[in-house]
Amino acid sequence: MGPFDDDMTDKWIEEFLSPERTLESSGRHPIDFDYVHRELAKPNVTLSLLHHEYELECRTNKRIPYSYRSFVRHYSAYANKHKATLRIRRKPGEVMEVDWAGSTTFIIDRNTGEKVKVYIFVATLPCSQLSYAEASLSMDLSAWITCHNHAYRYFGGSTQILIPDNLKTGVTRNSPRELILNPTYREMAEHYGTVVMPARVSSPKDKPSVEGSVGVISTWIIAALRNSHCFSLEELNREVHEKLEEFNRRPFTWKSGSRFSAFEEEERFALAPLPKHSYKQSSWRTAKVRPDYHVSIESMFYSVPYEYINCQVEVRLTEQLVEMYFNEMRISSHKRIIGRFGQLSTNRDHMPDNHKLYIDQTPENAKDWGAGIGPNTLKVIDFFLGTAQTERLALLVDFEHSGRKNGKLHRLIQAASFINSNTCIEDIKYHADRRLNKEQILKLASGTYILDGYNLILKGSKGSGKTYLATAFRVSVCNAK
Repeated sequence: MGPFDDDMTDKWIEEFLSPERTLESSGRHPIDFDYVHRELAKPNVTLSLLHHEYELECRTNKRIPYSYRSFVRHYSAYANKHKATLRIRRKPGEVMEVDWAGSTTFIIDRNTGEKVKVYIFVATLPCSQLSYAEASLSMDLSAWITCHNHAYRYFGGSTQILIPDNLKTGVTRNSPRELILNPTYREMAEHYGTVVMPARVSSPKDKPSVEGSVGVISTWIIAALRNSHCFSLEELNREVHEKLEEFNRRPFTWKSGSRFSAFEEEERFALAPLPKHSYKQSSWRTAKVRPDYHVSIESMFYSVPYEYINCQVEVRLTEQLVEMYFNEMRISSHKRIIGRFGQLSTNRDHMPDNHKLYIDQTPENAKDWGAGIGPNTLKVIDFFLGTAQTERLALLVDFEHSGRKNGKLHRLIQAASFINSNTCIEDIKYHADRRLNKEQILKLASGTYILDGYNLILKGSKGSGKTYLATAFRVSVCNAK
């Protein structure tokens, strides 16, 4: 051991080795720094709150407390000297900041020898400063989501808050009045149980950790690999991860430990556990329900309940699943079809009753129906089946069923005492002077507004046909049911 410096006096050595003893000698109530450090790891606990509790304890014990400024100064000195992280600004497991590095690197195309630009994704945990980096050939939504999945897997957990930049792949609009996230990015955040809080536009100080890490990683990874010649993205990422491990395990210059040791000691415990499976990326689009109550997606056809015919629905696509939503409510779900174009996936429950009857017309069903009517009807059905005229039988049964259903519907409409039960939407005249929106009227005629809990109010001058239109809507809804 070399000689002590001139400023390393006995008092300095005592303060360095036993700071608590020095504080006690001041006559003020000593601060329990270990307790303060533990409490700061808990949600919503701040130094201001802990200082208030410390003052209450001093009053109870009739001791003199430190002022808030001295309290913070002494804790900062303690944490910088004895702990790997300082828990004043960021709590462990609270935030993950993400961004694309401004600098790029490259791989070499084996066939042409040309350099192909490669982008670097960076994620940082501000509390411990542990970082993750990954090379990607693009900065599109697919690459953005994939890199997030890999970052969560690298850290071994998720944070409470996710702070990205305002890239269109993640944030559709970010203004003081409105925040609209990309639906896929929002869905990924929900999968990992985190909240997306984008940095304000042109405000890099909102995510200083990742901004700082981007600069350091540009030096320690991108610049360090400037002389490397990789021929594939996998090969480049292997080298990036080697440099990343060196970066995270490199000792701090201002205190003991490294980013990795700080993470292990101070932050890993606070991360939320990951879901059993990584997020499966999905895409969203809109489609109109066809008259055959199917939606066309990439030349494949998927059914929805027939009540939504002519409605616009939102479609969520994953590798294995197709889901349809109406007013943010899921109305249909199918396994995704692959193979030749034009295939159908139809759920029987989505069909109207007459369609169900048609597909259910088997000899067994026909006999069951005949037996329910009477023994003579069953004999007639057996006769038709015996003469192999099954199609004719199906038509007869369908005709009988439709007749009975229509007769019942007609009686119910008559009992409703409509002014004119013979009105129908199809008879409405769309003259220019009436200014009627045909598309809107046909949409209302489906009766979906009733399912949504809305009322229909018709306004217009006397004699404009409000009564006829209202009756037509009523009859149309009855027929739809």
